[in-house]
Amino acid sequence: MELGKAVRGMRHKVATAGRILLGREWAERNMTILPDDVFLVSYPRSGNTWLRFLIGNMIHTDTPVTFANVESLLPFTDLHCDRVLLRAPRPRILKSHEGFFARYPRVIYIVRDPRDVAVSYYHFHVKSRDLAEGFSIDQYVRLFVGAEQPDGRLIGPWADHVRGWVKMRQGTYDFLLLRYEDLLKDTQHELARAADFLRVRVTPERLARAVEMSSADRMRSLEKAQWRLWKTTRRSRADKPFVRTADAGDWKRFLEGQSVAAIESAWAPAMRALGYQPVTDRAGAVRAGADALP
Repeated sequence: MELGKAVRGMRHKVATAGRILLGREWAERNMTILPDDVFLVSYPRSGNTWLRFLIGNMIHTDTPVTFANVESLLPFTDLHCDRVLLRAPRPRILKSHEGFFARYPRVIYIVRDPRDVAVSYYHFHVKSRDLAEGFSIDQYVRLFVGAEQPDGRLIGPWADHVRGWVKMRQGTYDFLLLRYEDLLKDTQHELARAADFLRVRVTPERLARAVEMSSADRMRSLEKAQWRLWKTTRRSRADKPFVRTADAGDWKRFLEGQSVAAIESAWAPAMRALGYQPVTDRAGAVRAGADALP
């Protein structure tokens, strides 16, 4: 495992060095930040791409968001160099997975139940060929809790990422916290909150259209037609979807009890603070009254 971690880390460093030599280094924290920028921030696999579609379709009413144009309309800071990001329409709305970064002027942060994040991230790594054939989801959870990603990214633990942003920015005028589960439950209401934060005047009809244009079914259809045109998926497995169930509570179907217990044991305080109730106790047993685990 340690050897594999070292190899992945070396590959990441070599790829970074190559981008620097070619003048194509990903912007990330070295980007030029403009005063009117808004960042859509999340831990990976927390609904950020869906949020990009929702906001993009709400703002760009004459240009429906697709996987072919999303990077020009609402680019991801991890996929572009600074000069490309500077060409995005202003005020720029940019996707980011960075941990707390004080230089971001305005932030919409979307959070998701870490048990569902683990499931979604596992399937993303399978799609991206980061995991060997037969590597189980419960094996992956051990990496996930230890903040060791199979693609070599240094994203850090879920709870550190969430607490960093929420503790440092919640309650300020330039920060909006959204929960993926609330966005699923009442998409139009939560999108209206985002519109208010962005100071965009919208009608109920405009919100409804944005929600319809960003539905999971439409995104799946677009992905099938355009996966080769999007940087995130063009080198990945075509037989594994990027847009999966688009649901909450998927972990109840995919995770064994010990994996649920591992996540909850590591991050229970942060989970509770955000409304995600653990179902196991410190010994890993299911709490009385909790939903049964597989």
